[in-house]
Amino acid sequence: MAKKKHTLKTYLFTGLLVTAPVAMTFYLAIKLFLYIDSRVTALIPAKYVPEYSLPGVGVFLLLVFLIMVGMLTANIVGRSLMKFGQNLIEKMPIISGIYNAFRKIFETLLGPGKNTAFRQPVLVEYPRKGMKTIAFLTGPVYREIQEKSDDALVSVYVPTTPNPTSGFLLYVPKKDITPLKIGVDEALKIILSMGIINPDDKPARKKAFQRKAKSILRGK
Repeated sequence: MAKKKHTLKTYLFTGLLVTAPVAMTFYLAIKLFLYIDSRVTALIPAKYVPEYSLPGVGVFLLLVFLIMVGMLTANIVGRSLMKFGQNLIEKMPIISGIYNAFRKIFETLLGPGKNTAFRQPVLVEYPRKGMKTIAFLTGPVYREIQEKSDDALVSVYVPTTPNPTSGFLLYVPKKDITPLKIGVDEALKIILSMGIINPDDKPARKKAFQRKAKSILRGK
Protein backbone atom coordinates (compact mmCIF):
# COMPACT_ATOMS: atom_id res chain seq x y z
CA MET A 1 0.00 0.00 0.00
CA ALA A 2 2.87 2.38 0.84
CA LYS A 3 4.42 1.63 -2.53
CA LYS A 4 1.16 2.62 -4.28
CA LYS A 5 1.03 5.97 -2.43
CA HIS A 6 4.62 6.69 -3.37
CA THR A 7 3.87 5.90 -7.04
CA LEU A 8 0.79 8.16 -7.13
CA LYS A 9 2.77 10.97 -5.53
CA THR A 10 5.51 10.54 -8.15
CA TYR A 11 2.93 10.62 -10.95
CA LEU A 12 1.36 13.74 -9.48
CA PHE A 13 4.60 15.69 -9.31
CA THR A 14 5.70 14.46 -12.73
CA GLY A 15 2.39 15.61 -14.22
CA LEU A 16 2.75 18.97 -12.50
CA LEU A 17 6.31 19.36 -13.75
CA VAL A 18 5.21 18.68 -17.33
CA THR A 19 2.01 20.74 -17.43
CA ALA A 20 2.85 23.74 -15.21
CA PRO A 21 5.43 25.36 -17.55
CA VAL A 22 3.09 24.89 -20.55
CA ALA A 23 0.09 26.25 -18.65
CA MET A 24 2.00 29.27 -17.31
CA THR A 25 3.43 30.04 -20.76
CA PHE A 26 -0.01 30.01 -22.40
CA TYR A 27 -1.56 31.92 -19.50
CA LEU A 28 0.98 34.74 -19.73
CA ALA A 29 0.79 34.78 -23.54
CA ILE A 30 -3.01 35.09 -23.43
CA LYS A 31 -2.87 37.80 -20.74
CA LEU A 32 -0.37 39.79 -22.82
CA PHE A 33 -2.47 39.26 -25.96
CA LEU A 34 -5.67 40.48 -24.26
CA TYR A 35 -3.86 43.44 -22.65
CA ILE A 36 -2.48 44.69 -25.97
CA ASP A 37 -5.80 43.99 -27.71
CA SER A 38 -7.82 45.98 -25.16
CA ARG A 39 -5.44 48.95 -25.19
CA VAL A 40 -5.36 49.23 -28.98
CA THR A 41 -9.13 48.70 -29.34
CA ALA A 42 -9.71 51.51 -26.82
CA LEU A 43 -7.99 53.94 -29.22
CA ILE A 44 -10.54 53.20 -31.98
CA PRO A 45 -13.68 55.41 -32.03
CA ALA A 46 -16.63 53.51 -30.58
CA LYS A 47 -18.73 53.86 -33.73
CA TYR A 48 -16.18 51.80 -35.68
CA VAL A 49 -16.04 48.97 -33.15
CA PRO A 50 -18.80 46.33 -33.45
CA GLU A 51 -20.76 45.67 -30.28
CA TYR A 52 -19.78 42.00 -30.37
CA SER A 53 -16.25 41.97 -31.80
CA LEU A 54 -13.94 39.00 -31.51
CA PRO A 55 -10.78 39.32 -29.40
CA GLY A 56 -7.72 39.97 -31.49
CA VAL A 57 -8.91 42.94 -33.52
CA GLY A 58 -6.61 45.29 -31.62
CA VAL A 59 -3.60 43.02 -32.02
CA PHE A 60 -4.34 42.60 -35.74
CA LEU A 61 -4.61 46.37 -36.23
CA LEU A 62 -1.37 46.89 -34.29
CA LEU A 63 0.46 44.40 -36.53
CA VAL A 64 -0.95 46.10 -39.64
CA PHE A 65 0.13 49.50 -38.29
CA LEU A 66 3.67 48.30 -37.54
CA ILE A 67 3.99 46.71 -40.97
CA MET A 68 2.76 49.91 -42.64
CA VAL A 69 5.26 52.00 -40.66
CA GLY A 70 8.02 49.60 -41.68
CA MET A 71 6.98 49.83 -45.34
CA LEU A 72 6.79 53.62 -45.13
CA THR A 73 10.25 54.01 -43.64
CA ALA A 74 11.73 51.69 -46.26
CA ASN A 75 11.53 54.39 -48.98
CA ILE A 76 13.12 57.81 -49.33
CA VAL A 77 10.02 59.78 -48.37
CA GLY A 78 9.47 57.69 -45.25
CA ARG A 79 13.10 57.95 -44.17
CA SER A 80 12.95 61.74 -44.62
CA LEU A 81 9.82 61.96 -42.47
CA MET A 82 11.39 59.72 -39.83
CA LYS A 83 14.55 61.83 -39.78
CA PHE A 84 12.48 65.00 -39.45
CA GLY A 85 10.57 63.50 -36.51
CA GLN A 86 13.78 62.34 -34.82
CA ASN A 87 15.36 65.78 -35.20
CA LEU A 88 12.23 67.33 -33.69
CA ILE A 89 12.30 65.00 -30.68
CA GLU A 90 16.04 65.50 -30.14
CA LYS A 91 15.45 69.23 -29.67
CA MET A 92 13.16 68.55 -26.69
CA PRO A 93 14.96 68.49 -23.33
CA ILE A 94 14.50 65.34 -21.21
CA ILE A 95 12.30 63.74 -23.88
CA SER A 96 15.28 63.48 -26.23
CA GLY A 97 17.37 61.61 -23.63
CA ILE A 98 14.60 59.09 -22.97
CA TYR A 99 13.94 58.62 -26.70
CA ASN A 100 17.61 58.07 -27.57
CA ALA A 101 18.05 55.56 -24.74
CA PHE A 102 15.07 53.47 -25.86
CA ARG A 103 16.01 53.78 -29.54
CA LYS A 104 19.50 52.42 -28.90
CA ILE A 105 18.16 49.57 -26.77
CA PHE A 106 15.69 48.45 -29.45
CA GLU A 107 18.26 48.86 -32.22
CA THR A 108 20.63 46.64 -30.23
CA LEU A 109 18.05 43.96 -29.45
CA LEU A 110 16.08 43.95 -32.72
CA GLY A 111 18.44 45.42 -35.29
CA PRO A 112 20.87 43.61 -37.61
CA GLY A 113 23.48 43.37 -34.83
CA LYS A 114 21.12 41.87 -32.24
CA ASN A 115 23.19 38.70 -31.98
CA THR A 116 26.09 40.71 -30.57
CA ALA A 117 24.07 42.51 -27.87
CA PHE A 118 25.35 39.87 -25.43
CA ARG A 119 28.75 38.94 -26.79
CA GLN A 120 30.11 36.38 -24.37
CA PRO A 121 29.15 34.87 -21.00
CA VAL A 122 31.73 35.46 -18.28
CA LEU A 123 32.12 35.08 -14.53
CA VAL A 124 32.65 38.16 -12.36
CA GLU A 125 32.91 38.71 -8.62
CA TYR A 126 29.53 40.05 -7.53
CA PRO A 127 27.93 41.21 -5.24
CA ARG A 128 31.01 40.86 -3.03
CA LYS A 129 34.51 39.42 -3.10
CA GLY A 130 34.52 35.64 -3.12
CA MET A 131 31.11 35.30 -4.77
CA LYS A 132 30.73 34.69 -8.51
CA THR A 133 27.88 35.37 -10.91
CA ILE A 134 27.23 35.02 -14.62
CA ALA A 135 27.51 38.22 -16.65
CA PHE A 136 27.68 39.12 -20.33
CA LEU A 137 30.23 41.23 -22.16
CA THR A 138 28.38 44.09 -23.88
CA GLY A 139 29.60 47.25 -25.61
CA PRO A 140 32.89 49.15 -25.39
CA VAL A 141 33.65 51.26 -22.31
CA TYR A 142 33.01 54.98 -22.67
CA ARG A 143 36.33 56.79 -23.11
CA GLU A 144 35.97 59.13 -20.12
CA ILE A 145 35.11 56.23 -17.81
CA GLN A 146 38.15 54.28 -19.00
CA GLU A 147 40.41 57.28 -18.41
CA LYS A 148 39.28 57.41 -14.76
CA SER A 149 40.58 53.90 -14.12
CA ASP A 150 44.12 52.58 -13.88
CA ASP A 151 42.99 49.15 -15.18
CA ALA A 152 41.69 48.28 -18.64
CA LEU A 153 37.92 47.95 -18.20
CA VAL A 154 35.19 45.97 -19.95
CA SER A 155 31.43 46.57 -19.84
CA VAL A 156 29.44 43.66 -18.44
CA TYR A 157 25.73 43.20 -17.84
CA VAL A 158 24.80 41.23 -14.72
CA PRO A 159 21.23 39.90 -15.15
CA THR A 160 18.91 39.08 -12.29
CA THR A 161 17.35 35.64 -11.80
CA PRO A 162 14.90 34.46 -13.06
CA ASN A 163 14.15 37.66 -15.00
CA PRO A 164 17.25 38.56 -17.06
CA THR A 165 15.64 41.70 -18.50
CA SER A 166 16.55 43.54 -15.31
CA GLY A 167 20.09 43.73 -13.99
CA PHE A 168 23.16 45.89 -13.50
CA LEU A 169 25.78 47.46 -15.74
CA LEU A 170 29.27 47.03 -14.28
CA TYR A 171 32.69 48.20 -15.47
CA VAL A 172 35.07 45.41 -14.51
CA PRO A 173 38.85 45.20 -14.99
CA LYS A 174 39.74 42.75 -17.75
CA LYS A 175 42.02 40.86 -15.36
CA ASP A 176 39.00 40.06 -13.16
CA ILE A 177 36.98 38.53 -16.01
CA THR A 178 36.75 34.74 -16.34
CA PRO A 179 35.36 33.69 -19.76
CA LEU A 180 32.91 30.79 -19.77
CA LYS A 181 33.08 28.02 -22.35
CA ILE A 182 29.34 28.11 -23.09
CA GLY A 183 27.17 30.14 -25.45
CA VAL A 184 24.84 33.03 -24.64
CA ASP A 185 21.73 30.84 -24.97
CA GLU A 186 23.13 28.24 -22.58
CA ALA A 187 24.06 30.90 -20.02
CA LEU A 188 20.55 32.36 -20.23
CA LYS A 189 19.07 28.91 -19.57
CA ILE A 190 21.08 28.70 -16.36
CA ILE A 191 19.87 32.14 -15.28
CA LEU A 192 16.22 31.57 -16.21
CA SER A 193 16.15 28.22 -14.41
CA MET A 194 17.93 29.61 -11.34
CA GLY A 195 20.71 27.07 -11.84
CA ILE A 196 18.40 24.06 -12.10
CA ILE A 197 19.18 23.53 -15.81
CA ASN A 198 22.82 23.29 -16.84
CA PRO A 199 24.13 22.92 -20.40
CA ASP A 200 25.60 19.63 -21.50
CA ASP A 201 29.36 19.41 -21.49
CA LYS A 202 30.40 19.86 -25.13
CA PRO A 203 34.20 19.66 -25.45
CA ALA A 204 34.14 20.44 -29.18
CA ARG A 205 32.62 23.87 -28.51
CA LYS A 206 34.76 24.79 -25.50
CA LYS A 207 37.84 25.79 -27.46
CA ALA A 208 35.83 27.89 -29.94
CA PHE A 209 34.16 29.90 -27.16
CA GLN A 210 37.45 30.28 -25.34
CA ARG A 211 39.11 31.72 -28.46
CA LYS A 212 36.16 34.04 -28.99
CA ALA A 213 36.30 35.29 -25.40
CA LYS A 214 40.04 35.93 -25.56
CA SER A 215 39.72 37.90 -28.81
CA ILE A 216 36.94 40.05 -27.33
CA LEU A 217 38.95 40.76 -24.16
CA ARG A 218 41.91 41.77 -26.35
CA GLY A 219 39.64 44.29 -28.09
CA LYS A 220 39.58 42.55 -31.46
